[in-house]
Order: sequence, then structure tokens, then C-alpha cells
Amino acid sequence: MLKKGPALAGLFFLWFAASCLAQGDAKRGEYLAKAGGCVGCHTVEAKEGSQDKPVPFAGGRALKTPFGTFYGPNITPHPEAGIGKWSEADFMRAMREGRRPDGANYFPAFPYPSFTLISDADLRDLWAYLRSLPQSNRQSEEHDLGFFYRWRFSVNFWKWMFFTPGPFAPDASKSAQLNRGGYLVQALGHCGECHTPRNFLGGPKKDQYLGGAKDIAPNLTPTRLKKSSDADLRNFLTTGLTADGDVPAKEMGEVIANTTSQLTPGDLDAMIAYLRSLPPLPDEGK
Repeated sequence: MLKKGPALAGLFFLWFAASCLAQGDAKRGEYLAKAGGCVGCHTVEAKEGSQDKPVPFAGGRALKTPFGTFYGPNITPHPEAGIGKWSEADFMRAMREGRRPDGANYFPAFPYPSFTLISDADLRDLWAYLRSLPQSNRQSEEHDLGFFYRWRFSVNFWKWMFFTPGPFAPDASKSAQLNRGGYLVQALGHCGECHTPRNFLGGPKKDQYLGGAKDIAPNLTPTRLKKSSDADLRNFLTTGLTADGDVPAKEMGEVIANTTSQLTPGDLDAMIAYLRSLPPLPDEGK
């Protein structure tokens, strides 16, 4: 028989290790937040000429859509203005299922159709990082939506048609690099939210994934990327300069500054490899 002392010590060690893992790694979560571009949607734009710098993650960023204007909320740990009263389970439900702590639907302007693919371990690390942020008492703004788009219960129908919850499933037939690139593009980077065309209900046209949204975002399949070498793409995604010295539109410039330029070389190469592996699609409308 095992002696009680060593057995209890072993159980304590297992409990302690499990507790540490369950708490998440805030430092790693900071990197994941950069890969997810969280600061872009959850930080108000700086006013031209103002010396005051917006508080990161305190909300207020406007997103104009055909359905109205959405405003990114405060996601600092402030107990009233932010998400300080949330539990980790509340956060996991928001990211995985697109639901508020009270069970109501989030509008899919919050890209949970992509974030649902994030692994449990990464979600825990993200949560740990958000909990470590300085608090801000900036109140989140109400969305300014058209009359027929204000009802959250109607999002249930949208979810039934366009939303499949659950984490990313690696493809065993593909390399580790391609799976990592797919995870970064599909889940954390949520690239399809802007680069996939949508129908009149705002649902993504899944057969045209990353084929580009007319007048919004370009085609990311090899149809467009074949014009650039890997070195050109790597340079563009880190410096914001094309091979001919051009610069991207404002929105993509922010993505480069906040996200792709912050990625490790390995992750950046994985994203490029994954995009190269996609079936070439024609630009929307062609």
C-alpha cells in the first residue's frame, strides 16, 4: 500500500498543476490578443489633433455596416463599465457561443463565428490577459441599428443558418504548418469576417471563403497572392509596404500595425503557407 504522506503530496501536486493550467497564462494571452486584433475593435479612434491617447480596450470604436453602427464595448476588468463581474465561463460562452452572461445573443458584428474556433487553452490565456488590464470606467455605447435589426432574439435565426459553434479541428492530411496557419487565419485572425463576401442577411458566402468582399476587402486566395512572392507578402504584413512602395487602406494598415507585424516569423510564415494552399477563387462579381 502507498503511504498516506507521498500519496497526498502527489494529489496536491496534480491539483496545483491543474489549477495553474486552468488559470491561464496572461503573457501568452497578450500575444493571442495581438493575433486576434482585439485592440482595434475595442479602442476608440484617436481624435485628430488631440493630445489625449485613447485607453486600449476601453471600447468606443465604431463599426459601420448596412444594418447600422456597432460600437466595440469596454473589455477592461472594470466591475461596472467593463467585464469585471464576468466569470471565465461567461467569457468562454461569449467567445464560443456568442451569448452574453444573461443568455442573450450578441450580434455577429462581434466575430464569434470565427472566435468559436479558438481552443479552450487559448481562450483561458486570453481571459487571463484581459483580467490583467488596467481598469477603465468608460461606459460602452449603445449600438445605433435600424429598427428591424435591434432584436437580439432574431439572431437565433441567423445563427441557425450561418453559425456552427465549436473549436478548430486540425486536418490530419495537412502539415502542422498548414494547420497552424489555418487556425490563425480562421480563428484568431478572423480574416474571413472582412475578406469573405456576404449575402443580404449578413451571412458569409462560405463557398467564396476569403474570395474578397467587393469594395471592402481584397481576395486572399492564390488568385491575387500569386502576384507576390512570400518575401513580398512577409514584408507587406510587417511593414505595410508593397513591393512597389504602395501602402494599404487605413483599415488594413491598422491590422498590420496591431496584428500581423506582431506575429512571430513562424506564425507569419504559417499564415502565408495556408493562404497559398487555398483554392484560387475569382474576385466577387467576376
